[in-house]
Amino acid sequence: MADTYPWQDELWRQLAGREQHAHAYLLHGPAGIGKRAFAERLLALLLCRSPQNLEACGKCKACLLLAAGTHPDAFALEPEEADKAIKVDQVRDLVGFVTQTAQLSGRKLVLVEPVEAMNLNAANALLKSLEEPAGNTVLLLISHQPSRLLPTVKSRCVQLACPVPDEAVGLRWLAQALPGLSDEERGELLALAAGSPLSAARLQEQGVREQRALVVEGVKKLLKQQQGPSQLAEGWNAIPLLLLFNWFCEWAHLVLRYQLSKDEQGLGAADMRKVVQYLADKSEQARLLALQDWLLEQRQKVLAKGNLNRVLLLEALLVKWASLPGQG
Repeated sequence: MADTYPWQDELWRQLAGREQHAHAYLLHGPAGIGKRAFAERLLALLLCRSPQNLEACGKCKACLLLAAGTHPDAFALEPEEADKAIKVDQVRDLVGFVTQTAQLSGRKLVLVEPVEAMNLNAANALLKSLEEPAGNTVLLLISHQPSRLLPTVKSRCVQLACPVPDEAVGLRWLAQALPGLSDEERGELLALAAGSPLSAARLQEQGVREQRALVVEGVKKLLKQQQGPSQLAEGWNAIPLLLLFNWFCEWAHLVLRYQLSKDEQGLGAADMRKVVQYLADKSEQARLLALQDWLLEQRQKVLAKGNLNRVLLLEALLVKWASLPGQG
């Protein structure tokens, strides 16, 4: 059975209770809020032969086949390798599945995650199936970044914004998932995950709090001219590039916001507040805006899985960061 999360209850009641379903749903929202589990739960319900109380029974032939990964009317499409694109040949396999007759329940279900991983050719190959899927087919598309999708893909789906839990709900869930941590540590994780509880739990598994402490210490040494960009870039080799750019984009935004508002309540996490204030006081706004533009541009390249030289990119970032208060 798919995992269930309390912040999804209302959306589930609205969707699972429908007598008729759209041919394609686009489930979108930030990563780490349970969209995949929600889609798998819906897929199981729509294939189940004896649903009970808006849930798959878990006991019928369809449910047993699905649990074993051998249901003939279920198809999942994902990148063949982590963080790689979904290729056009994979989508052609999907299209072939959609054109077949359902073998068991009279309905076919397709799950695609993440939709934005499709390259242009793959996305175009999917359009016909999205617009007029053969037979009784329901496509469940999952997107963490719907802004990257083709308008022609989005327009062919019923778009469902998946809820992000409020802080109290997220912390209660984390208290059960990570009972060995303190309330303060769970709060730090949830903040680092931008409020997404499942992402917060994964960050703990990946040791991200320790990684962030290393980066924050490095940034402070950089600004004090105690360590150089090249040395830091090499030392951060194990830290995901996207995570680094997320942090630096956030910090640049906080510096700019504090310059404009002087609101000490908007300085972000405690570990960088003094640095944010220092840079806001010492940096020219034009230089800060130029850095922010550059950071966002490079972050998009990272998201697009561009062929980037990691060390040179980080060195460039750190040289620009060190130059904010007139250093370097």
